[in-house]
Amino acid sequence: MNLMNKKSAAVRLLPAVLLIAFAASAFATDGRYVISRDFTPVLNTADFESVFGGVDGMTVKLDSKGLIREMEFIAFPGTVFEVIASENRDGYEILEVKTNDYVYDARLFIDSRFTDAYDINMPPAERRKEMPGKDSIIARMKALAGSPYMWGGNFAEGVSKMLEYYRPAGEIGTEVKDLWTLKGVDCSGLIYESTGGITPRNTSSLVSYGRGVPVEGKTVAEIIPILEPLDLIVWSGHVIIVLDRDEVIESSPPAGVHTSQLEERLTEVINERTPVDEWGSSKGKRFVVRRWISVENP
Repeated sequence: MNLMNKKSAAVRLLPAVLLIAFAASAFATDGRYVISRDFTPVLNTADFESVFGGVDGMTVKLDSKGLIREMEFIAFPGTVFEVIASENRDGYEILEVKTNDYVYDARLFIDSRFTDAYDINMPPAERRKEMPGKDSIIARMKALAGSPYMWGGNFAEGVSKMLEYYRPAGEIGTEVKDLWTLKGVDCSGLIYESTGGITPRNTSSLVSYGRGVPVEGKTVAEIIPILEPLDLIVWSGHVIIVLDRDEVIESSPPAGVHTSQLEERLTEVINERTPVDEWGSSKGKRFVVRRWISVENP
C-alpha cells in the first residue's frame, strides 16, 4: 500500500474511531459512594427510558414471557453503592455501580435521584442488617400472598417514584402501571423482602446458604418429617419455602405469591428432580434443602 492509500484508509477509519471513543467516554470514570435513600431499582442497562417508556413513552419493555429482564433487584434504603462511572442526564445521573448487597455477574445501573451522595474519602458503613425472628418472617411471607410475580422484584409494594422520574407520555392502565412501578416479587425476592434484605438475593447463592438437610435417596414420605419451618427447597432457578409440615409458599409466574400443600408440591418436585445433600455433589436436574435459620433465632 502506497502512502496515498494509507492516508485514504486512515480517513475512512476516522469516523469509526471517533464513534468508539465517544461510546467509551459516555460514562465518565468516578470514585464516589452513594447511599440509597429510597427503594432503588437496579437494572443491568443504563437505558432506563427504553425499559420504562419505549418509543411511544407508554410501554414497559417485556420479553417473550412477559418479564422485565433488565431488572436485577430493588436495593433497600441504606444500601451502599460504589460508583464506577456516571453519565449526565437532564438534572440527574445514571450511575454504574457495585454493591456488597448484590455480588453477581452483572453490570448494575441506578438513577441518582434515588440516592444521597457520600464523602468519597471515607467509605460509608454498610446497611444495618438484623435478621427478624422466625415467626415474623413467616408472617411477612404470608402477608405477601397474592402479590404478583415480578422478575427482579423484592419489594412487593413497588416503587411509585418510577412514575414521577419516568413519567408516561399519556394515561396507562393498571396492569402497565403495576409493571412500571415494579410491583411484586420473584421467588428469591419473596424471602429477601421478608427478611429485610438479609438473605442472598438469588437462588444461585441460596443453594449453598445455611446448612444442608440430608435428603439424598429419600422419598417424599421420608423428607417431610425432617423439614422445619423456613427450610428452603431450592435449585438454581427457583426456591420454595416451607411454612410448616402442611404448607409451602413460593412466587412463580403467572400465579405470583401463593401457598400450596407441602406433600403435593414436594411430590411434583421430586418427580422432576433428584434430591441431593449438596448442590455441587452431582449434575443434572436436582434440588437441595437448606436450613438457614435456627432455634437461636426463633
